[in-house]
Amino acid sequence: MSGAGSPRIRVMLVDDQRLLRAGFRMVLGAQPDIEVVAEAGDGARALEVLRGTDVDVVLMDVRMPGMDGVEATARIRGPKVLILTTFDLDEYAFAAVKAGASGFLLKDVPPDDLVNAIRAVHAGDAVMAPSTLRRMLDRFAANLPDQVPPDDAGLTPREREVLLMVARGLSNLEIAAALEVAEATVKTHLGRVLAKLGLRDRAQAVVYAYEAGLVVPSHRPKG
Repeated sequence: MSGAGSPRIRVMLVDDQRLLRAGFRMVLGAQPDIEVVAEAGDGARALEVLRGTDVDVVLMDVRMPGMDGVEATARIRGPKVLILTTFDLDEYAFAAVKAGASGFLLKDVPPDDLVNAIRAVHAGDAVMAPSTLRRMLDRFAANLPDQVPPDDAGLTPREREVLLMVARGLSNLEIAAALEVAEATVKTHLGRVLAKLGLRDRAQAVVYAYEAGLVVPSHRPKG
């Protein structure tokens, strides 16, 4: 939690269900370090509001009338985006991650998990376990394109190893233990992987590993 005097995390709620927005606003408003500064009922309106409002984190529904959350996420620059989804909308969550979202939450997320996820995203951390994303991808991996990893990615053997472990759902701490290195070293390797591949965060790294054929759903990674 932010210390006394620290700036509050400015959150925007984007969902076409007013009742759901009210519930989230109530939960977040009770937090001393979080402030709901804006709301919108669809993606187009969200983009309009963002042009005149300073926001740190956008809590975005995926399926809304007009412009949906995926298209809106792809157009947002600056604020981090957390996607709201349900298990039957996994394809939307996957598309949103590719569009630049930092992760996704279930709509019935427990209040404490919602608050912690917003804080994590604001701090630049992952907001979902890669294993959760992996289970999501397993359900519709047949629709993923069959691509070959680019030869010019320039990953070192250790960076590739870290990428594969991230794709398997291991946390930085678990990767550090497996490689017998410091957790800070893993963060450094992962940062270089993201930079070389042009990826935003570890969620997109998992997507990349699947699409590039480095990981086959329900099987062991190649290499």
